[in-house]
Amino acid sequence: MKKRIGLMGGTFDPIHLAHLHIAEEAREAFQLDKVLFIPAAQPPHKQGRRIASAQQRIKMVEMAIAGNPHFALDLLEMERQGPSYSWLTVQEMQRRQGKDVELYFITGSDSINDLPNWNRPRELVGACQFIGTTRPEVPFAEEMLLDFFGAELCSHIHELPVPLMEISSTLIRERVAQGRSIRYLVPECVADYIKEEGLYK
Repeated sequence: MKKRIGLMGGTFDPIHLAHLHIAEEAREAFQLDKVLFIPAAQPPHKQGRRIASAQQRIKMVEMAIAGNPHFALDLLEMERQGPSYSWLTVQEMQRRQGKDVELYFITGSDSINDLPNWNRPRELVGACQFIGTTRPEVPFAEEMLLDFFGAELCSHIHELPVPLMEISSTLIRERVAQGRSIRYLVPECVADYIKEEGLYK
């Protein structure tokens, strides 16, 4: 049986409890051996927005996942030049991990529905499995996905219902800017680091 590796990409600006919960739900539901958290260096969809530095975001991920032996940090996208396209990440991860590993790309249902607009979407979906976390108000656009990808590629896209957690990095940055508490939205160590570094003020 192939080893199963989950890929959890994102800007992580900052990483929060919903990220961690989704990763753990995916790990358990799909029997993943490990989940790699891959901070994006240059998110192509967030050009022009000021984000915390690479080192600050790496540090927050390191602290947030430290207590889970199944979670690990991977700096693949930080080490590569240019925009952080998922297709390039999956290609490089396959090269690194070898043929005896099956990759599971973890993302939200809104991103799943936007897959046709990603860089080289058909090659990407053909190269790995996708875990799309769904919530009632954002179901899979099944007909559109089937029409675009076809039945064979759609078999690589799996639905994972998760409990609703209305937490986002945007919300956290806004609360910090307003001087409001972010306790119970991020791990305590991350909240302390944000305060110490003066982030998002």
